[in-house]
Amino acid sequence: MLTVRFDRLGLRPGDRFLDAGAGFGRHAFEAARQGATVFALDYAEEEMMGTRATFGGMLAAGEIPATSYGGVLRGDATRLPFDDGAFDCVVTSEVLEHIQDDVSAIAELHRVLKPGGRLGVTVPTWWPEKINWMLSDEYHAPKSVGGHVRIYSATELKAKLRATGLEVEASHHAHALHSPYWWLRCAVGPRNDTHPLVARYRRFLEWDIIERPTVTRVAERVLSPVLGKSLVVYSRKPVAEHASAMAGSAR
Repeated sequence: MLTVRFDRLGLRPGDRFLDAGAGFGRHAFEAARQGATVFALDYAEEEMMGTRATFGGMLAAGEIPATSYGGVLRGDATRLPFDDGAFDCVVTSEVLEHIQDDVSAIAELHRVLKPGGRLGVTVPTWWPEKINWMLSDEYHAPKSVGGHVRIYSATELKAKLRATGLEVEASHHAHALHSPYWWLRCAVGPRNDTHPLVARYRRFLEWDIIERPTVTRVAERVLSPVLGKSLVVYSRKPVAEHASAMAGSAR
């Protein structure tokens, strides 16, 4: 289940792609399928091991070429272990809301982008997330299941992206059917994932992801602008920024 729309990223075969805060790698796998050279980074060791194993299976099955696998590593989004301008495209999905120093993380994402490169960022949408916080203190406590430390408005996120020099190009919302699921989880306790209603709704979401029936695709398209769990913002690092830096160094 992808949150970022890859047609908004302009990704091309051979591009270098970073999934920063990759989790179990859903966006990294899609980028590899599209022919990019993919690096996946996350702070959680268990998730990185799972992502690495999945990439191994994809390579063994011939699903992706060897050139699409750049590496999977554990790291901190506020101190990315990559050179300046290392990537044509970067995605960070449902990550920034976990990071205390999100300004430093955004600055790092900007730093590792090539001039002209694109960044796709997703965070929880303000009002569905606000309901989660109202329903459960445990959900947003720093060491809880969610571990969310802030609620972004679209204005705040776009302003923080622009503050690094990025040009915001577009935005949308996604995953309308997931908002009620998280409200339900927060209502019964975010750790109580065996509650009968939670388990039933989770099975419905899993069925929807696999089967993709027309009725739920239409519902997602209609409801996401107002009910979408995720806010997705696309931005670009200006080419002119690089030209100005080069001109300055030549003087």
